[in-house]
Amino acid sequence: MPGPVVITRPLAQAQPLAERVAALGLAVEVLPLLDITPLPDTAPLQAMLARLADFDLVAFVSPNAIDAAFQFLPAWPTGVAVAVVGEGSKLALAAHGVTDATARIHMPADSAHSDTEHLLAAMDLRALHGARVLIVRGESGRELMGDAFRAAGADVTVVAAYRRGVPPLTAALAQRLQALLAGPATWLITSSEALRGLVALVRQLPGAEALVAKLQHQELIVPHARIAETATLLGFHSITQTASGDERLLAALQSRP
Repeated sequence: MPGPVVITRPLAQAQPLAERVAALGLAVEVLPLLDITPLPDTAPLQAMLARLADFDLVAFVSPNAIDAAFQFLPAWPTGVAVAVVGEGSKLALAAHGVTDATARIHMPADSAHSDTEHLLAAMDLRALHGARVLIVRGESGRELMGDAFRAAGADVTVVAAYRRGVPPLTAALAQRLQALLAGPATWLITSSEALRGLVALVRQLPGAEALVAKLQHQELIVPHARIAETATLLGFHSITQTASGDERLLAALQSRP
């Protein structure tokens, strides 16, 4: 019998995917490997959002950035364009009333590729020369988007909307990890940070060397080449790379031998 499918997304995003996996008749475990928490001080975020109409383009790096920002946004200002990296973020915008009918939304041309690289490829960056751009993201993250906008001549401001990090190793989490490593499991990994955090957590367990070796032989399904590269560097042996999006992850699960 195959083991459970382990969903490692932050809790808010994990549950809808878990329901779809369970609908396939598969055992599923939700094990968030990234905690998304509010900022201790939201004043800088609120101050920036209060002058949102001053910007020509607002780029959100994730659904978490959108949800955090819209806590303080009563309505989207007219004439301000939006940039997102994938379908998940576009759905999060729609949940807050921002659609193609209400704002110009830039996103990757192919929904199978949800990342900054494909967003940038789909945009006319030359048109950003002299534009005022706001990037809403977590406290840390890749600099690729901001660097590309600045190279195009945009005036770029970055504001943090939330904090994310690997959860601490509690006794309960240690017990769950040991149980998952006792047999086969398939891990859906949608973040390089989460994967590095998983390995770091296992390294804190008793008998860490043997458990890390077991983890490295479990199956990973990842939606991006960057995560696959991280997995290879961390010594994993069974890595299936899909295109972006839950549909592709589910298809990969269904096509397993």
